[in-house]
Amino acid sequence: MQQKVIEIIAEIKEDPALLQTLDGSSDLTIDAALDSLQIINFILRIEDEFNIEVDFDTFDLEHLKSVDRFTGYVAGLTGQ
Repeated sequence: MQQKVIEIIAEIKEDPALLQTLDGSSDLTIDAALDSLQIINFILRIEDEFNIEVDFDTFDLEHLKSVDRFTGYVAGLTGQ
């Protein structure tokens, strides 16, 4: 799941080099440099990929502090 999240980040950023530079500890807003619009597009893409629904009313920005944190959040929604 972590690799798929990184692939989606690279897709949103249109930057294949991110596949080599991002890892589980990478911050989505600092290391991946996702801006607010890209974060929305990223989450929508994640929802489609993992067939989940992110509740923006309860979504904690702390989940964006690392790929691992975000992956853990998504895993919790998928029941994995």
